[in-house]
Amino acid sequence: MAQKEEGTEQAPALSLFVKSGENLGAKTVTGTSTAGGGVVVEVREKKGPLRAAIPTMPFPLAVICLFLNTFIPGLGTFVSAFTVLCGARSELISERGVCCVFWLNVAAALIQILTAVIMVGWIMSIFWGMDMVILASCRDQGIAQDV
Repeated sequence: MAQKEEGTEQAPALSLFVKSGENLGAKTVTGTSTAGGGVVVEVREKKGPLRAAIPTMPFPLAVICLFLNTFIPGLGTFVSAFTVLCGARSELISERGVCCVFWLNVAAALIQILTAVIMVGWIMSIFWGMDMVILASCRDQGIAQDV
């Protein structure tokens, strides 16, 4: 809605509000003005505990886990759970510990295996493997884990 001030119409200013805390949605959007008048937008995805527990492995091992997840749903995720015990890092290790992250990965593998019959677990398994490869490639390129 336009506002009239002394015979001229002005469009309302666009505001971008950001909440902080744990009650954020799946993504957080922040905006700041730049010198040229544009807005820089940053999007950060908030991951659930199962997604945050995906370990960052060496790239060849991540590709093997993707291959296993594609043909035998949950097997690559199960293998990746043991990489946590062998020293692979995860976003959740600092908060919950190695043992909890291991069991979260085992739980994700079981979910994938049990729901593969109705195709949900198979699709989830493939996406899980793709996330492993993406995390591994980010690790090898030195890209920050925030994305």
